[in-house]
Amino acid sequence: MLNSFIHIFFVPEIALSILSVTCLMYGLFTKTNSFIKATNFAILTLLLTAALTYFDFSTNFALFENFFSNTSFTKFFKILTTLGAAASLIISKNYFLDTKIIRSEIPTLLLFSTLGMMIMISSKDLMIMYLSIELQSLSLYVVASIKRNSIESAESGVKYFILGALSSGILLYGFSLIYGFTGQTSFDEISQSLTELESLPIGLVFGLVFVLVGLAFKISAVPFHMWTPDVYEGAPTSITSFFAIAPKLAATALIFRFCLEPFAKFHFEWTQVIFFLSIASMFLGAIAAISQKNIKRLLAYSSIGHVGYVLIALVSASEQGLKSASIYMFIYLVMNIAVFSIILSLKKSNSYVEKINELSGLSKSNPVISICLAIIMLSMAGIPPFIGFFGKFYVFISAVESELYILAVLGVLASVISAFYYLRIIKGMYFDDKTDSEIFEFTISNEAKVILTILMITISFFIVRPSLLTNIVANISLI
Repeated sequence: MLNSFIHIFFVPEIALSILSVTCLMYGLFTKTNSFIKATNFAILTLLLTAALTYFDFSTNFALFENFFSNTSFTKFFKILTTLGAAASLIISKNYFLDTKIIRSEIPTLLLFSTLGMMIMISSKDLMIMYLSIELQSLSLYVVASIKRNSIESAESGVKYFILGALSSGILLYGFSLIYGFTGQTSFDEISQSLTELESLPIGLVFGLVFVLVGLAFKISAVPFHMWTPDVYEGAPTSITSFFAIAPKLAATALIFRFCLEPFAKFHFEWTQVIFFLSIASMFLGAIAAISQKNIKRLLAYSSIGHVGYVLIALVSASEQGLKSASIYMFIYLVMNIAVFSIILSLKKSNSYVEKINELSGLSKSNPVISICLAIIMLSMAGIPPFIGFFGKFYVFISAVESELYILAVLGVLASVISAFYYLRIIKGMYFDDKTDSEIFEFTISNEAKVILTILMITISFFIVRPSLLTNIVANISLI
């Protein structure tokens, strides 16, 4: 009886939803240091949720097995998402306090957004999928513009809201077409109804394309990326770190599941769309970032490029592609937490560094931090022996095994181009003279310092045991 109760009640999503409401009340009724206390509560909540997911207390997901999937793939991405969200809160805490953005609603909104992401990853019904996307997005619209005295923050929130609403409308229209032609909303039932067809009706193809367009907005794939640089730049850097880490993981998992579960039989129809999105994202992300002067805009275009690489694995539509994408997103998570932990702690002239030229001469005053940032940049560029190389390597291997030689070659070319702007940052730190006499101040919390140390070891020394990456994803599947 007790085991049955545990299986029904203490599933991660239910625990997260209850604790999110508790966090809201806790922040509301706490009189002193409400932001710090609510943030600490939110971090513990996310870590508890990750633990519940890992120990698999959700075997029947509260008897809603027709609406939610509980596979090794969803479990892996939910753990990454919750850990990424917790890490972004830990590395952002000092920044929030220093910039006086100390509203207790912020950690609560991020908790609700993470709840939406977890349901996104697990959803196997069109309606649940749509509701979870909206739960995630509505919270992010608010936090993007949370800095009310900043025009840039307000502008980023408005842009994100308008384009997010547009993508939601496109997504919903695609769902309506799929439902109209199949009469089903469940992934399993849609897949079963499609087994009887030799080819997709034109209306169903349009529905599939509309859904892929809506999901491309969420992962900021080209040409539906236009909101990303502006939102990354305008939002407070702490919020930008959350944008760059958690939502990307959830949206990537969702687009993989949507393509490979209900529409697995007709992969030729959707691989053409993904093929274009992948190439366009890789090259625009590589070329557009070259001219950027703001670090956050550069990282926005970098994230667009990374989306292009991971979509190569989706085009391969194979088990190897699924595992390669899982490895890539794990590495993406590690690199982005590391880079934002530095950006959120580096100050110059009593303000946080946001311009690339402000990093000039960093190696002379902060040699350890400059080495860390240089290693992260080399890893993002995919240069061996750092961990970023293995992410691209496994993705390209999956493309070659699926005989997608052109896509693999184009991926390598885009990677070479993107190396320019990563190396430019290193060049500025080590070879450019300081623009003024101000020294850099590195204000990092002890918790963030521990995270950064662990991540730097991971980025630098995975060459010793690269098999650990494949071991992590060895049992991942959609079944």
